[in-house]
Amino acid sequence: MPRRKPFSNKQKKKQLQVKREKKRGETGSSHSSRNASVERGPGRDRQSDTSDSETTDIRRINHQPGTRDGRYDPNRFRLHFEKESKEEVERRKKIAREKILKQVAEKELEIDMNQIYPEEKGLNFPRRPSWHYNMQREELLRKEEKSFLEYLEALQSKNPPGTLSHFEHNLETWRQLWRVMEMSDVILLIVDIRYPVLQFPPALYHYITGELKKYIILVLNKVDLCPSPLVLAWKHYLTKQFPHMHCVCFTSHPGQPYSTLLQKKRMRKKVRWNAGGPIHIMRACQEITAGRVDLSSWEKKIQRDAVAVRTEGDQADDGSESVLMEHHSDVAMEMNSPTQELYKDGVLTMGCIGFPNVGKSSVLNSLVGRKVVSVSRTPGHTKYFQTYYLTPTVKLCDCPGLVFPSQVDKQLQILAGIYPVSQLQEPYSSVGYLCERTNFLPVLKLTHPDHSPETPHNPSTQDWTAWDVCEAWADRRGYKTAKAARNDAYRAANSLLRLAIDGRMCLCLQPPGYSQSKDEWESHPELAEIIALQGRKDEEDECGEREDDEGESSSELEEDNDRDADDDEDADGDDEDDTVKADRKGLTLNMFSVLGENECA
Repeated sequence: MPRRKPFSNKQKKKQLQVKREKKRGETGSSHSSRNASVERGPGRDRQSDTSDSETTDIRRINHQPGTRDGRYDPNRFRLHFEKESKEEVERRKKIAREKILKQVAEKELEIDMNQIYPEEKGLNFPRRPSWHYNMQREELLRKEEKSFLEYLEALQSKNPPGTLSHFEHNLETWRQLWRVMEMSDVILLIVDIRYPVLQFPPALYHYITGELKKYIILVLNKVDLCPSPLVLAWKHYLTKQFPHMHCVCFTSHPGQPYSTLLQKKRMRKKVRWNAGGPIHIMRACQEITAGRVDLSSWEKKIQRDAVAVRTEGDQADDGSESVLMEHHSDVAMEMNSPTQELYKDGVLTMGCIGFPNVGKSSVLNSLVGRKVVSVSRTPGHTKYFQTYYLTPTVKLCDCPGLVFPSQVDKQLQILAGIYPVSQLQEPYSSVGYLCERTNFLPVLKLTHPDHSPETPHNPSTQDWTAWDVCEAWADRRGYKTAKAARNDAYRAANSLLRLAIDGRMCLCLQPPGYSQSKDEWESHPELAEIIALQGRKDEEDECGEREDDEGESSSELEEDNDRDADDDEDADGDDEDDTVKADRKGLTLNMFSVLGENECA
């Protein structure tokens, strides 16, 4: 019998991918490379490829392996962004090597919404064309595709190439948004408090409140990552800009900050789903429904969850009641017409929408009281529309994340987690953008790559480029290339970007005029409510607790793989290799130190 030839797991994985692609009719495409390739051609599947226009190249990223039963295509709703040219990528790489980093003024962090969504540029979003029940399904799909292509052409005619940021070109994902808005009574628009103006398109607000005549609850998520005066300033700014909506603050990790820069998980206090904010969302819904829906069962559930968390801690989710989950077929979703009847059958339907990586799945898990949706730092992790009955009279709809067209800097988009870090062709310019807006040297404690051991080291007096920062971080973490054993700057850049996305290096935008009125917000009477929601303790208690936990938590450092974790236990997607040990000295981080605020001073 002939001897069997060795067959690696990598080869087996590639073989299975090719087999699945042939089964789906996607011959000629390969996803085994580090960056997903551009798939174009006349023979592609209409159902999943209606997003491509004739004038732009689309890069499809975040490929997922298919299921064994083949009931649905997991790549149907993956992110479709416009592909950048090789010349543009090389130009940014050259700038990252040559441009000296200089700290920008604090006022540069103030961003007005009109800078990102200027009215004269026509930055709208695609609408679902009108239809009727006598229309065939294929006819409806063709009509939607034609309308979407016309939308892309109109958008490109008003905005020259290179002026728009990354935005979603996948029609299938936009269809999910249409269905959620049509069947929902109240829209939960979830944004990251660090970048709220990036993730709140005014066109969506005017469409929901004007044409659909429905209500919006703006959920400012992750408030634990932002200073409380800045949270309050953003809340008042957005409420003033958009008066016909309710604005609430939310966090899935109250009182659970990172005590070290490279820490495996947050400092948990025997609390798993003790989220701050569900009661505020419930009260906003009570005000909106005005007694037309019985929300007493929801209020009782929140009270039961609070009692269970206080008495049982981590075991609070084991005894909770089951949650009914519904999956809708494509036909049922496509032939679902908008209705003017609100609160049908006495049920309040809330749709959760927002950009990728703003924490929609974490908010849904926190409202339910236990984990029903997997979470990840990878944008586009939620793949399809699904609903959950929170109580017999309250239903939640989870929608995949969508990136709306805007004129925001693409580097800021990457720092906000909108673009998958593992798919970046050039991450160095984003690292430079981050370092120019944060006090990175005392936080990262880097040694300049050109430093000589014979001379005293003073990093603040040396000139740094984005490439220098990546090389210094690679040297500090021991990231080396496989063949030449040089410092792996690419891996180091991805590691730094993940620290920013997770909130370890905290970059927060500010509303217009915040730097002049900071003292007013720090003494505002509503500030105590925000601090209580964040779960902050007194300064002395906070410092003492960090000293107690520092020895244990700082001994575990993060091992950044080149891939993101798809299913992670932590809502922030914090993954790390416990075998990597580090020096316990000099790694303590105050997440607000980069903003000039030391809560332990």
